[in-house]
Amino acid sequence: MDTTQGDNNMSNNLYITAMEPRSGKSVVLLGIMEMLSRRIRQVGFFRPVVRASPELDNDIQLVISRYNPELSYKETYGYAHEEAQNLVAAGQYNELLKNIVSKYKALESQCRFVLCEGTDFTGVSSAFEFDFNADVANNLGAPILAVVNGLGKSTDEVVDSARVARESFEGHGCTLAAIVVNRVKADKVESIAADLRGLKPEAEPLYVVPEESTLGKPTVGEIARALNAKILQGEPNELNREVRDFKVAAMNLPNFLDYVVDDALIITPGDRSDVILGSLATAFSETYPNIAGILLTGGLTPEPQVQRLIEGVKKSSTPIISVDTDTYNTAMDVSEVPAVITPDNERKVATALGLFESSVNLDELGDRITGVRSIRVTPIMFEYQLIERAKSKRQHIVLPEGDEERLLRASEVLLRRNVCDITLLGNEEEIQQKIGTLGLDLEGVKIVDPVSSEWLANFAKTYYQLRKHKGISEEMAADAMTDVSYFGTMMVHKGTADGMVSGAVHTTAHTIRPSFEIIKTKPGCSIVSSVFLMCLADRVLVYGDCAVNPNPNSEQLADIAISSAGTAGMFGIDPRIAMLSYSTGESGKGEAVEAVREATAIAKERRPDLKIEGPIQYDAAVDASVAKTKLPESEVAGHATVFIFPDLNTGNNTYKAVQRSANAVAIGPVLQGLNKPVNDLSRGALVVDIVNTVAITAIQAQES
Repeated sequence: MDTTQGDNNMSNNLYITAMEPRSGKSVVLLGIMEMLSRRIRQVGFFRPVVRASPELDNDIQLVISRYNPELSYKETYGYAHEEAQNLVAAGQYNELLKNIVSKYKALESQCRFVLCEGTDFTGVSSAFEFDFNADVANNLGAPILAVVNGLGKSTDEVVDSARVARESFEGHGCTLAAIVVNRVKADKVESIAADLRGLKPEAEPLYVVPEESTLGKPTVGEIARALNAKILQGEPNELNREVRDFKVAAMNLPNFLDYVVDDALIITPGDRSDVILGSLATAFSETYPNIAGILLTGGLTPEPQVQRLIEGVKKSSTPIISVDTDTYNTAMDVSEVPAVITPDNERKVATALGLFESSVNLDELGDRITGVRSIRVTPIMFEYQLIERAKSKRQHIVLPEGDEERLLRASEVLLRRNVCDITLLGNEEEIQQKIGTLGLDLEGVKIVDPVSSEWLANFAKTYYQLRKHKGISEEMAADAMTDVSYFGTMMVHKGTADGMVSGAVHTTAHTIRPSFEIIKTKPGCSIVSSVFLMCLADRVLVYGDCAVNPNPNSEQLADIAISSAGTAGMFGIDPRIAMLSYSTGESGKGEAVEAVREATAIAKERRPDLKIEGPIQYDAAVDASVAKTKLPESEVAGHATVFIFPDLNTGNNTYKAVQRSANAVAIGPVLQGLNKPVNDLSRGALVVDIVNTVAITAIQAQES
């Protein structure tokens, strides 16, 4: 896992540039950055020129916040647009290029690879911007990935644009890495791809990415920022709703309601209390569409009584923003707001990544760009690999806590990135209401209410047969199956789902007890245990057991070690197992040390193929210099990847200490030893934690 790139001739940069405005190169930029971050450590980002504005450049913020937060904003660009224009006007074009190269080299010295993004084609002369981007790329020694805009073009026009891009860059002496034709109408993708293959097929690869309407629409928050609007109501997640249309409310309320459509932004003067209240009411109505938000004009706000009424509607998540301009000019301003992918909009990020990853041969493009694959594993790389691995053989995961907001937001990300199929458990009406209130798009999700499910009787019968020896009655079995944790576990047992993830609301015991009763442990394994996947700066380690078993005996420790080795291998980690204790080798005595020594012997006897060392101290397990002194002949010492702690107290405290002190990403707990995968969430789990845990569960299901 901790190896370096060994080919000094590989390319260490790439320059992404479009051929015209609004080509959607941010989607390509995001997809390329995601791909590079799984291959290469320390990927930098650089723009030669950015538009000067009160706000920072959005693409720079998007990239450094997501992939390299250690970079400062000033390191990532050469000039503001006005400064660059002044140098060109003064006849100092070469000086401009030299200074850009100097700024770039300062960044390059800190990074193994630098992804560059060209200008936005918003200046006076598109021809000048094209020449400028070609010159910058040549002076940086960067191959070019050209983005061609396919929006609104016929097949012939798109093919001609791709041909012109190739000929133009080659005419400037540029090296083309690839061409991406973006924003193509979905029904033209195949025909355009076929025609593009006829353009010098031996040359650089060409890819076609379809248009995704949600990426071309601004959000309420983007409109608020562009119009410098005041936010009267709305949390950050609610402001990320896409605005697919806007409606100016000039009619009386009854007539206006006939024109309301899904995801519309309602533009109305701030003193139209009837329109404001009627629009808010649509969020609670099953007979009217869900609007994206309300924009109040004229600098007017509702009367105090109406404001008090709005503030009291706690369940309303409809954002309300306000501007000083009149209704007509406000509507014109809204129509000119471009759509962007902002760092805080996980929905758009997930959609963009899913779109790019499903349209591009990532292995081919990655090899073309870098020339060699890095096998260092950073947290971003590892999380990317989790998603890719889960997607490779789509599984079906059940989430019992179907009305929990974090689960719903994670489900949207998982569905948008095509990670797995999802079933939510709970009251369908309540879950759909929550989905609508949150403004989420969960198309394709299944919702099952255990109480009214057609499977309930069959599940209860199965559970009764499994547990009647424990004295439960048929009535008790039927009652147990109405519990979402038991119902979800039975879905996994019966094969109607491949795995289950729960625990965001329920306790660990509530999540895993049904698994002990229904799914049970694998043959030859006496215990269900857990591991955390600890993502350090350049490698991933496995820590077990840090969540389930307080005081395992020697036999159980051996089982934990063997199970953890299997989990490590499942996620591409070569298992070298350290059985941890407070002494190394034969140096220490005592009951605790002897228990670890005995566990090591049992594990070696059961699995002689595994590399196992114990008892061993943590420093000897990870530090080669210490290992050379204490255990010079060991294959594990100094190179351990799997760490088995003697008890829960030691393991839980150690993983948290490493997580905080080393700024590591701890993914887990991942349960192991069950016949089929069930995983527990922390009740403080974030959306990204849930996404990772579901991906892990899907991978476990692939292997079960």
